[in-house]
Amino acid sequence: MGCQYFEPTEGGATSYTVAIPKLTFGRGALAELGIRAENLGLRKIVLFTDAILEQGPILEIARQSLKKQNIEFTVFSDIKIEPDDDSVMLAATALKEAQPDGVISVGGGSVIDTAKAAMLIAAHGGHIKEYFAAPIGSGKPIPGPVLPHIACATTSGTGSECTSITVIRINELNTKFVVASPHILPTIAIVDPQCCDSLPSNVVASCGFDLLCHALECYTARAYTEHAEIKDPGARQLIQGANPFSDLSAQKALEIAGMYLKRGVADNTDTTARDNLMWGATLAGIAFGNSGTHLPHAMSYGVTHLMKDITSKDYQVASPFIPHGISVIVSAPSIFKYTAVAQPERHMQAAGFLNADAKGADTKDAGEVLSKRLIELMRSTNIPNGLNAVGFNNGHIKALAKSSFRQQRALANAPRESNLVDLENMYSGALNYW
Repeated sequence: MGCQYFEPTEGGATSYTVAIPKLTFGRGALAELGIRAENLGLRKIVLFTDAILEQGPILEIARQSLKKQNIEFTVFSDIKIEPDDDSVMLAATALKEAQPDGVISVGGGSVIDTAKAAMLIAAHGGHIKEYFAAPIGSGKPIPGPVLPHIACATTSGTGSECTSITVIRINELNTKFVVASPHILPTIAIVDPQCCDSLPSNVVASCGFDLLCHALECYTARAYTEHAEIKDPGARQLIQGANPFSDLSAQKALEIAGMYLKRGVADNTDTTARDNLMWGATLAGIAFGNSGTHLPHAMSYGVTHLMKDITSKDYQVASPFIPHGISVIVSAPSIFKYTAVAQPERHMQAAGFLNADAKGADTKDAGEVLSKRLIELMRSTNIPNGLNAVGFNNGHIKALAKSSFRQQRALANAPRESNLVDLENMYSGALNYW
């Protein structure tokens, strides 16, 4: 299952790098925040969170932990769900004015990603758009470290506490893009499953499919040996393609999703399921933080770019809004039928990790087997039935494909190449499933 996939290729990478934060996982771990900060030598902190969490018990745990260690902190909660370049620059200004010696983020992906991007600007200046890869930005390299960062996840999907990327919407283009650098990897990650106890079912479902797709995309990504070799270690990013380390984390995350996703959505008192989903999200973050995602995430950005007049149950966000995990999974069954042609063995293995029924099937059926299992999980957790159910129809296909085709970093990480027509065909196959 392992080595053959990573055979050397001409001009391809011959090594891969693994990086993760110092990670603490477990119920009650958030209460360790103050001691963790003190051990880093931090005495003055900006605490990033969102406006909802700021008023609740989770942030109060963080506050009391910092107060107990006599650590000075200010709270920045002007966070936009699905952060954009304007909200990031506002956060960077606040960070520069505060002059802290470290940053703590307590929240979901929007909070953690805002903190990463703001720290980048505060440390190295410029505008966030400059750091996106060309042709979206100028590809300005991140020249060095940022402040120490303790990232505390409060949702079971993002994995951002363990990655060296931040996903930011560029308002001018109304689309999300990625900034990546090992320098913005958090110093410490704290993952406390009790933060998810009160999450509504639709939020758990969306987060769960985000973790599932992170893991599935990592496991089926183009092998690191098929990406061009970068000889300067300082210029290497951690988005490097599938590799044996990411495989380990991705496999376990898929097994968790296959076993616990339906349970965690159905019953908010099922702490076994929800704790495992939190661990799965962290594992999937570790996996894609060291390999990168591919087509489902690339195509999700087309969905959130062109969405109109839609809201989602259990989310207090104004229209238009489609939760990230839902925007990713609605096209995934169609996508994996397409990518399975290139690497059927990997796709069949991944389907097996998800407890798919492969009785009587062989590798040529891998795409169907995997797609069918994803659809089963979607139906059992009340996920929208494809693109039709989130406001799209056949008339939107070309625009969706054109939007997603700009996500060249993610497209290049897929196991099978795709052009505009291929993207159109995948979107067409994702209009509905049942």
